[in-house]
Amino acid sequence: MRYKLITTDGRAKRAEVRTVHGTIQTPVFMNVGTAAAIKGAVSTDDLRQIGTQVELSNTYHLHVRTGDRLIRQLGGLHRFMNWDRPILTDSGGFQVFSLAGLRKIKEEGVYFNSHIDGHKIFMGPEESMQIQSNLGSTIAMAFDECPSSRADYDYIRNSVERTTRWLERCKREMARLNALPDTINREQLLFGINQGGVEEEIRIEHAKAIAGMDLDGYALGGLAVGESHEEMYHILDVTVPHLPQDKPTYLMGVGTPANILEAVDRGVDFFDCVYPSRNGRHSHVYTNQGKLNLLNQKYELDSRPIEEGCQCPACRSYSRAYIRHLFKAKEMLGMRLCVLHNLYFYNTMMEEIRDAIEEHRYAEYKAKKLSGMEAGPQED
Repeated sequence: MRYKLITTDGRAKRAEVRTVHGTIQTPVFMNVGTAAAIKGAVSTDDLRQIGTQVELSNTYHLHVRTGDRLIRQLGGLHRFMNWDRPILTDSGGFQVFSLAGLRKIKEEGVYFNSHIDGHKIFMGPEESMQIQSNLGSTIAMAFDECPSSRADYDYIRNSVERTTRWLERCKREMARLNALPDTINREQLLFGINQGGVEEEIRIEHAKAIAGMDLDGYALGGLAVGESHEEMYHILDVTVPHLPQDKPTYLMGVGTPANILEAVDRGVDFFDCVYPSRNGRHSHVYTNQGKLNLLNQKYELDSRPIEEGCQCPACRSYSRAYIRHLFKAKEMLGMRLCVLHNLYFYNTMMEEIRDAIEEHRYAEYKAKKLSGMEAGPQED
């Protein structure tokens, strides 16, 4: 991997990341396909058409269904899902947080009951790296625990110290796997994850600790999980400066267009979030004038596209009235069109962000973008 910083505008960074599966232009929004598919009947051909650079899949979900060993037999995740561009796989660590009622955390790793059929499984740092190696993703995420931002101080500190020990084990296992002759992707990259809830002291200490481990990239996890936006922005303000500036910085699971604009202004390169696809499947679409709910009756006779001037597949061919009809008729095409529009909106926004940073007008762009979205409709 080679991270090339092209230019900065304030703290905003415009860079590129060269990988074995192609070069990623940053800042970038990764389109989330948890189980090797974007929910909403969106194909990898669609992803290419709407300007997707990186697809993100989940280690835990692919391990329990259909199985990483089967995917390895079929040539790895890229071949399995017909995607020739970069893939990032989340480590499964977030399930430690989200499946709280089904797991037990120990030093060796985490004991789960599968959310699908209840069978017992174990995942530790080595297992997570092995699963991700079987998948052959471009970027593997280190196995971590994502403590609740509302957990007490001592719990968070102990959890973060264990995450650091797990990261050391991930790095060793990744090096071993990448040295094997039959590994699908021997150039697989490893990103470490900074944790610490909203505890400023712990976040900074952890950032300093992992910054010295010479990883391929660094993520901030455990944000956008219940804390306020102001708390999240403050943690970015105090933590990002302690992560290597010559490596990618990734804010996990974030977020709204406004969240992304603010985080770019604080030096973040990579983003992912389920919002555009999830909202699209429920008729909610993003525009430069705010978010619309196409199920609202006022769109029943609206012959305009979702957004005038948008070049996504939905806006080029269909009206708000027709898409509303599809939802009313429970036709899957309605979901598909809205998901395509939302992902195109996010991907295009990232292109605009990159251009604005290169032209040293990011502050102006951000202010105008936020003003337009906040002034328009924010429909339920």
